[in-house]
Amino acid sequence: MTAATAGFAVVMGLIRYLSEGMHVLEIIFFRNLFGLIAIMPLFWKVRIAGLRTQRLGLYCVRSASGLLAMLGAFYAVTMIPLSDAIALGFSAPLFITIGAVFVLGEVVRARRWIATLIGFAGALIVLRPGFGVVEPGALLALFGAVAMSVSMICVKLLSQTERPQAIVAWMTLLLTPASLVPALFVWHWPSFDQWPWLVALGAAATFGHFALTHAYAVVDASVVQPFDFLRLPFVGLVGYLAFSQTPDIWTWVGGTIIFLSVIFIAHRESRSKDRTAPRPASKGEPPDTL
Repeated sequence: MTAATAGFAVVMGLIRYLSEGMHVLEIIFFRNLFGLIAIMPLFWKVRIAGLRTQRLGLYCVRSASGLLAMLGAFYAVTMIPLSDAIALGFSAPLFITIGAVFVLGEVVRARRWIATLIGFAGALIVLRPGFGVVEPGALLALFGAVAMSVSMICVKLLSQTERPQAIVAWMTLLLTPASLVPALFVWHWPSFDQWPWLVALGAAATFGHFALTHAYAVVDASVVQPFDFLRLPFVGLVGYLAFSQTPDIWTWVGGTIIFLSVIFIAHRESRSKDRTAPRPASKGEPPDTL
């Protein structure tokens, strides 16, 4: 998970760097294109039969929300300090909690609602409305977090009937041409010097996702999730070394509050699952618990 967060920090830095000479819409397309190339072996494994689905509409909603999330996050990175964009991006699980109530019909009790409200308070600390004009980049970062929460809720719904490999494959198949359409309106072929950075962007993003997937495969999510906060210091380091950006104290305070609220929600979710899981038959020995 530490390696994954470092990889994603590099992705954010590359987006910022490439945006100085390329339009964000083109960067999004090439990010998806190289992501498609990276998972080509998956299509060989899944085959055409594995892609058959009766939920294409939901796949389209998931891909559209994913594209909007990229638009919000990528544009935000080019407009505000990297650490601010990441801190606001931590609010996505808070929006997922709200969506779980109204879309998935899940029951959220008082403690999780309080944690959600505290998390939004952390986002307001980063935004600091009333201490000046709220920057459009900050609003775009929040917009990206909302869109990402919609995408994750779609994944939750799809996972009820679809295979994980099919969900990944369909997302990439739909996102790549969908991101090409807006990119064509601002299209300029990348220069010779930009191609290596675009390949590096795709490689870093793919590395981050593979490391993230492996982390969740070998360790419980409740153990892995706290390490996601390492994105903030890693991105802060990239911003400082590459762009001379120094996050202020309020970014750290707000980011920490958002992070702690998200961890509390994840902890409550884990406890809830432990209570509802069937107890294994035993011979006088209690089941293993964390």
